[in-house]
Amino acid sequence: MTGAIVNPEIGDPSAAYSILPGHSSGGRMERLLRQGRFAVTAELNPPDSADPREVYERALVLSEVVDAINATDASGANVHMSSVGICSLLTRAGYAVVMQISCRDRNRIAIQGDVLGAAAMGVANILCLTGDGVQVGDQPAAKPVFDLDSIALLSTIRAMRDEGRFLSGRKLTTPPRVFIGAAENPFAEPFDFRPTRLAKKIAAGAQFIQTQYCFDVPLLERFMARVRELGLDKRCFIIVGVGPLASARAARWMRANVPGVHIPDAVIVRLEGAKNQKAEGKAVCIETIQRVRAVAGVSGVHVMAYRQEELVSEIIQASGVLKGRARAAKQRNAT
Repeated sequence: MTGAIVNPEIGDPSAAYSILPGHSSGGRMERLLRQGRFAVTAELNPPDSADPREVYERALVLSEVVDAINATDASGANVHMSSVGICSLLTRAGYAVVMQISCRDRNRIAIQGDVLGAAAMGVANILCLTGDGVQVGDQPAAKPVFDLDSIALLSTIRAMRDEGRFLSGRKLTTPPRVFIGAAENPFAEPFDFRPTRLAKKIAAGAQFIQTQYCFDVPLLERFMARVRELGLDKRCFIIVGVGPLASARAARWMRANVPGVHIPDAVIVRLEGAKNQKAEGKAVCIETIQRVRAVAGVSGVHVMAYRQEELVSEIIQASGVLKGRARAAKQRNAT
């Protein structure tokens, strides 16, 4: 990657805190959502490497099809390049990022420092997560922290931004101007509790939501009907998670081993009956995006496929959600 290191996510660095009326950040993703655009985000799964080129190569594939790139934070309780490290690389190269923060690995002192550092780098979007337990990762003997949970983290960052203070009460000289998000899972029991849980996260400060994988659109529609009844879709932007399944076997493994993932039997039967299960899994994902887009109150999709950025790009383009839009890469000032 070459060229001037100017971050168009915030524009001229000297104007990083110049924000449109009614906006919390200077970021592209918030701007698009508030304009009523259907947002597209995707995860950049971090490398097991210290080579920045591996990050740039993956980001370049996603950059033409997404509005922001999520930098995951040791997802699944497995070690990879850190979220803050990836955000540092990508913001310098001009990409819009969503920095994920998991409460599992750091206490409130470290997290608040990370928020300030991220905002100083040009990170405009932060996703607050409690985090998977260490027992699901490859180092189960690690000591978990969980000083905060996702709701406490939302409240903490909102106080830093809106009240200009740390949890201790000490004042900040310049608050972080960030768009704050959280995760939600409409597809896990108890289903009736999920909209209530969402309301608590919005009350704590969540402005956007990225959901767990959606493989069951009727269940999403049931969730969104209740969300609309409560008026939550007017208070928060809901971005629905989607992803391709490689095979019926992979679907069964995900359903059994990935916390919070719900895959209906009908989807697995469809994959089993296909001559090419991987192609069918891709087709299911494309159809899901198209159906999700038609659900009232949904503001975007978040596409997840572990270390398959090319496949993510193909799925987004084939879904038609980019129709009528300029190629995202042409809107960036990065080479």
